[in-house]
Amino acid sequence: MKLIIRVISALVLTVALLAALVVLLPGEKIARLAADQMESQTGRKLTFGGPVRLSFWPVLGVKADAVTLSNAPWAGPEPLLRAERLTIGVDAADLLRGDVRVTEVSAILPHLNLATREDGTGNWEFGPPPADGSVAPAGGDSTPPLRIEAVELTGASLRYTVYGQDPVALSNADFGLRWPDPTGPATVRATLRPAGEPVEVEAEIGTFAAFLSGEVAPVGLSIAAPGGKARYDGHADVRGEGSGRLTVAATNARQMAAALGAALPPTLGLAQKAMFGADATYTADGRLSLRDLIVETGGNRLTGAADVAIGERPKITAQLKGQALDLSTLLAAGKADARQAAGEASTASASGWPTEHIDASILDLADADVDMSFDSLAAGGIRMGASQLNLTIERSRAVLKFLPAAMFGGQVQGQLVANNRNGLSVGGNLTFDGILLERALGETADYTRLNGEALGGLEFLGSGNSIDGIMRSLSGKGWLEAGKGFFTGFDLEALMRSGGNGGSTVFDQLSASYEIKDGSLKNEDLLLLLKGLRAQGKGRIGLGARDLDYLFTPQLARAGSDQILSIPVRIRGSWDDPTIRPEFDQALQPRIDEIEQQAKDRVRQKLSEELETEIAPEQNLNDLLKQRIEQEARDQLLKLLGGN
Repeated sequence: MKLIIRVISALVLTVALLAALVVLLPGEKIARLAADQMESQTGRKLTFGGPVRLSFWPVLGVKADAVTLSNAPWAGPEPLLRAERLTIGVDAADLLRGDVRVTEVSAILPHLNLATREDGTGNWEFGPPPADGSVAPAGGDSTPPLRIEAVELTGASLRYTVYGQDPVALSNADFGLRWPDPTGPATVRATLRPAGEPVEVEAEIGTFAAFLSGEVAPVGLSIAAPGGKARYDGHADVRGEGSGRLTVAATNARQMAAALGAALPPTLGLAQKAMFGADATYTADGRLSLRDLIVETGGNRLTGAADVAIGERPKITAQLKGQALDLSTLLAAGKADARQAAGEASTASASGWPTEHIDASILDLADADVDMSFDSLAAGGIRMGASQLNLTIERSRAVLKFLPAAMFGGQVQGQLVANNRNGLSVGGNLTFDGILLERALGETADYTRLNGEALGGLEFLGSGNSIDGIMRSLSGKGWLEAGKGFFTGFDLEALMRSGGNGGSTVFDQLSASYEIKDGSLKNEDLLLLLKGLRAQGKGRIGLGARDLDYLFTPQLARAGSDQILSIPVRIRGSWDDPTIRPEFDQALQPRIDEIEQQAKDRVRQKLSEELETEIAPEQNLNDLLKQRIEQEARDQLLKLLGGN
């Protein structure tokens, strides 16, 4: 019973003391004391533009409207903090002793204006030097240092400007700080919405007081976003400089990137599951170093190192190594996403090139210089073996160098270029050796009728906003030499003699040069050496229209004779279904010319015998007969007249 009476008495006494406190220390007085203490400790002026009220719950303290906290003198006239409503919590025990100790600050719809100056000092670093410019002696001020155990900001907006860089802005964010021990760590929680979806951030900062004063402190940072999460463990300072291990694990990489406000081009295929890890070091001048780098996406794994210079236009330098890489699924997903984003369906058909728009905006994301090697690579229908590549991107112009690359069963050296500065154009300058023609033409041009191992060179240039447009605009030149091989679909030997090769033309050697203009390849000097045959060719191959008009002229020499039999073959029509027909009129014309020439030779021989004179092949028989008749008439006339 005595215990109950004591408890009730204590409650009554507490209520009485609080009531007296309300009378003795109204809200305006508490607010003024808190503002004076903050100004004495920080040099910043706290101003209340609206009414100030005393609150008992949930925090003992004051509530004020239209509150501002002044900025550092060098940071400009805009306040460091503006808030529609501010609640300042105070310690009840200290308040009973007549002291005001701020323990909690919460704000509704605050706006923070954070900035750093050239030496890295932040405008949130408090404690100006004495007015006379001297250094204050230790312990010279008996006022205990200001410490706020908890901060809550709801619906906050933030503007952060690093000296010499463009400001970064956030809106509709929630922040929370818990700092119970002034010499210990602090926990920071934030909910950010850079793209509308909430992104949860939680950080543990050791030696928080040293961190606020600009010293390096241990930091553990976790980020949870729709589609994935990230973790950083290391050290950092208040300017953002730091080093530690950074890992990112995404269950849906595109969703996570979108939630973080990364506007990735639809053409950049991303697997749903992806992982990134690196030892990261960041400096205040905007340089990010990544070592022991690991990237896993779509079943592919890359390792290496990278350096990123962050600025108005980022610059990436990297050295990457992979084993067996397969980007086919990622590229197909990127194309599908691009069509979906554009509201289009694929317009590719069996007889034509795709006509959907190519989004090359990825070339404008950053500049880059990337060295890459791998054991094998499959991408977009093209398969590569162990290769070394170098990719450079500068102002939307990308150059991919093969140093060399194992492709199509052989090796390819040279470079490919994609330029999106003023519309998309592509080009290349390549040499190749030992490539398999069936693979090369099949994987690049969907043409599989020519087989053999070849070497050669190719220069080309095309422009357009679709594959169809680029193929129809191609220009360039090249040459090709091949050893043994064959054409499928027609048999030249079967036209010249019995037997043949069952619908294929088998050759021992092939050589040709060509020029490309407006998407059409023209050739005049194709030479094929077959078993007992020789074939020449000339004509046009429509790279854009996917058609051809080509004339093969095989020649067969008769055994024991210098006579040659030839039957030209015309190949005309689409790549998918060309017509192949011998042209007998052209085959017979050389024989007719031969017979005519033989008749002329016999006439010339007979006339030579009759006229008892040698007639040269170049002499005109009509003129010769006319001259002989005139001479004979002259001689007979002289005899008639009795002359010599």
